[in-house]
Amino acid sequence: MMRKNVIVTGMVQGVGFRFSAQRKAQELHVTGWVRNRADGAVEAEIQGTEEQVDEMLRWLRQGPRGAEVGSFEVADVEELGSEKSFAIDR
Repeated sequence: MMRKNVIVTGMVQGVGFRFSAQRKAQELHVTGWVRNRADGAVEAEIQGTEEQVDEMLRWLRQGPRGAEVGSFEVADVEELGSEKSFAIDR
């Protein structure tokens, strides 16, 4: 298992990014969360197998239709063993 923190900038708020990310995460069976940041970015933490996380990262680099990803930062973070789902953090 691995966990990544991701910060996505560009036109990523107001385009359904969080809801689409949650749908994709559920499809891939990854856990974690996604939220809008005050600076206009979207931040997420995703956890799963290397294959699951890599697929989710590929999706986050593109985002949903209508999103325009400008920059994409990824960092390793400590795994959480207690998570059971992928949530939208408001």
